[in-house]
Amino acid sequence: MRQAAKVLAVAALTVATCWTSASQAAFFSYPRALGTQANRIIFEKPALPPMAHTMFCLRYKKDCEVSGVDKPNIAMTVERLNELNSVNRQVNREIASQPNLGGIATEKWIISPRAGECHDYAVTKRHELLARGWPSRALLLSEVVIPSGEHHLVLVIGMKDPDTAKVVNLVLDNLNDNLRPVGLTPYRWLRMETPDDPRLWSTVSAQSRSHSATLVGL
Repeated sequence: MRQAAKVLAVAALTVATCWTSASQAAFFSYPRALGTQANRIIFEKPALPPMAHTMFCLRYKKDCEVSGVDKPNIAMTVERLNELNSVNRQVNREIASQPNLGGIATEKWIISPRAGECHDYAVTKRHELLARGWPSRALLLSEVVIPSGEHHLVLVIGMKDPDTAKVVNLVLDNLNDNLRPVGLTPYRWLRMETPDDPRLWSTVSAQSRSHSATLVGL
C-alpha cells in the first residue's frame, strides 16, 4: 500500500457552503491521515430518506437499485484510488456551482446538470462509479452539517486496506478536489444510505471507540 499512500498524499480540511468552491486547505500525508482517523462512521437507527432522494429514485430508478452484491470487497489499490480521484475532480470541474434560491421545497437531485448544488455533484459521482462497475454497497450518499451550520451532501466510499484489512471510508466532495478520510472532514454526520439498500437511510455518527452498530464499509 505504499504506492496507494502516495496517490492519496494530500488531504484537505475545508470550511465552505454547499455551493462554494474550496479556498483554503490544511495538508497531511496519507499515512498520517489514516493514523489520525480515530472517528469511524457508524449506523445507528433507520431514518427517513431526504424527500429529494425519494424523488430522485423515481426519476433514476437504476441508480437506486442494489448492484454488484456478488462482487468481492473493493480493495484500496492505486488503480482504485486513481479512479476515485479522477471521477471526483472531473465532476467538480464539469458542474458549475449554483445555489437553489427556492429552498428545500424546490430541490431536485439531477445527474450531470450544467450547474447545480452539492447533491447534484454527489449523485453524479455515484452514477459514474456505478457505471464503472463499483458495487452500490460501497457508494453511500450522506447528509452532513458543515461548520457554518448548512446541510451538505457528500459521497462516502467504503474500501478495505489490503495490508490491514481495516475499512477506510473516503469522502468525495464538491468542496474539495482531494479524497479525504472521514476523520479529516470538519463535518457533523447526520444520515446516510444503507449498504444493503440505497433506498433506505439510517442516522449515523462518528465515534472514536468501538461501537455495536455497523461500520460503514463492505
